[in-house]
Amino acid sequence: MTSHFSIEHLLNRKRLWLQIIIALVLGVSLGLLLSPKGAALVSAPVAEQIAQWVALPGKVFLALIQMVVIPLVLSSIILGVAGNKDTSFLKKVGIRIFPYFVLTTFVAVLIGLMVVTIMEPGNYVDNQLLTNISTQTDNVQISQLETKTLPDRVVSIIPENITRSTLDRDMFAVVMYACFIGIALTTLSLKQKTLLLEITQAAQSLSLRIVNWAMFLAPFAVFGLLCDITIRIGIDALIGVSAYVGTVLVGLLILLLAYLVIAKVVGRISPLKFLSAIRSAQLLAFSTSSSAAVMPLSMRTAEIELGVKKPISQFIIPLGATINMDGTALYQVVAAIFLTQVFGVQLSDNQIILLILTTVGASIGSPSTPGVGIVILASVLANFGIPAAGIALILGVDRILDMCRTVLNVTGDLTACVVMNRLLGEDIDMHAHPVTPTSTQA
Repeated sequence: MTSHFSIEHLLNRKRLWLQIIIALVLGVSLGLLLSPKGAALVSAPVAEQIAQWVALPGKVFLALIQMVVIPLVLSSIILGVAGNKDTSFLKKVGIRIFPYFVLTTFVAVLIGLMVVTIMEPGNYVDNQLLTNISTQTDNVQISQLETKTLPDRVVSIIPENITRSTLDRDMFAVVMYACFIGIALTTLSLKQKTLLLEITQAAQSLSLRIVNWAMFLAPFAVFGLLCDITIRIGIDALIGVSAYVGTVLVGLLILLLAYLVIAKVVGRISPLKFLSAIRSAQLLAFSTSSSAAVMPLSMRTAEIELGVKKPISQFIIPLGATINMDGTALYQVVAAIFLTQVFGVQLSDNQIILLILTTVGASIGSPSTPGVGIVILASVLANFGIPAAGIALILGVDRILDMCRTVLNVTGDLTACVVMNRLLGEDIDMHAHPVTPTSTQA
């Protein structure tokens, strides 16, 4: 019997999207009232204490999701690869999805480059901001990403130590590990394969049961996280670099329109229907700034609201949350060019091409957790002579933009599901799983 406490129940009966919108508005409103940079109804120390406590449900929600994200990714991809009777499924989806991800990432980067070149937000920065950023540089961590040569990156595709990868939350390594296991499972005898698939399905069901519990905290998490960030940054940070923020948002909006065109032309789904179907996942992505936190909801949204077949959603959503970071890629190229404009650094055509390739490479396999975009950006800037102190200039608004670009990352994954479902739907065997793995069994 299917449990009443399921994500499907929340999606269809509880109007999760409406609850999240209400929580979002209330969180921002209360944050502006309490923020020292807003209405300042309370003193700064009191506001900071309130921010810590009000963010507690959000932190608990993220902790619950992070607790099960590794087993959920492993089980979902293994089932997506090996749970289908058609052993050529991986080849069929692989030769399509990887070029698709790379292509859309390049499109996102080119959109960002076009927008930042036309709008030139660096010309609108107040000189007073530039005089203050040197004092903030100490707060910027630029050494969190290890620089690797191309051969080293190729070798690192194969996870040599899954325990270390799990502890480091290296999601790309976890995805590759799951793919290898899934491929190996397809070569086993039917008896061995069935036993291992049943164990994997049980692991996925357990993970999803915890996700179901966490989803009841989602509106409270949205309220707390939005209130917390609004209390801390107020509106001053947005005003100082408003041209930069506007440029990123324009680029993300154009990318969203590109997704809608792809969904319409290739996926044969109307833009309004598509946006209506994915609104809950988008709102949760905006609130949590984490593709990993939204991944279970994205899988259910793809299957229930978009009609994507289970093997496709189980494979593409976890994979996309790891390597399909179009919103992040667009943001990185806009931020990099913005800082070159601010500091008067001239890039040659070859350097711009290198910047595009570096941005695409850096966005693939980046952790799907809040704030990682600024870390990746720091590593990109170091290669082009852009002062690291520039990070401090955009650090104040990074969380807001992180929320926005995560929405596009999640939208990109769901668009990919619609596209692959259209291209592969007729070839997918839907009778591969004796148990429905994404249903929580009571």
